[in-house]
Amino acid sequence: MPQIRYLNDLKKVLYNKEWAKKTENIKLYYIYRGIKKKDGIRGLRYDITVIPSKILGKEFVKTKGHEHLGNFKEIYIVLEGKAIFLMQKRKEEVIEDVYAVRAKKGDVVIISSNYGHVTINPFPNLLKIGNWVSKNCKASYKFFEKKQGACYFAIAQKSKVKWVKNKNYKIVPKLRFEKPVKKLPKNLDFLKRGAFKA
Repeated sequence: MPQIRYLNDLKKVLYNKEWAKKTENIKLYYIYRGIKKKDGIRGLRYDITVIPSKILGKEFVKTKGHEHLGNFKEIYIVLEGKAIFLMQKRKEEVIEDVYAVRAKKGDVVIISSNYGHVTINPFPNLLKIGNWVSKNCKASYKFFEKKQGACYFAIAQKSKVKWVKNKNYKIVPKLRFEKPVKKLPKNLDFLKRGAFKA
């Protein structure tokens, strides 16, 4: 059975909060955890997330956004559709770097250590992504909730993305774009290594 994220789960991180207040608690996306596992208790977990196409007020549908409690990396594979992965690195309250990766079916995106991230479906088709992550990696949503979203919102403007800065951040670096990786690395052991940071 999937874990379902509803509109109410994302109300704090949406661009158009007034719209969310007036809208029924619709289903936004589905997370299937632990579909595959590697290397026992200290190994890796493979999840699948399914994000149907929606517009949330003015914003393209997205995941809630989270950071890793520990110095863990994560790998995403686009299985169906197209995605934008938005990643931001912070030092306390200050965003030091922010970049996005546009990815299509077959592309691989590596989430670097110490980067919080959001997955966006800005296309009129269903998005399906898989991810490999350490079983010891825990997610924290606190910073995204505190700041009411990532430092940029992906606003729908005539089927294109308009990037709008989140006013709850004092300083927001210019958004840059990176390319995805074309193949999944053969050895995923680097995903197991993390150093816990409080």
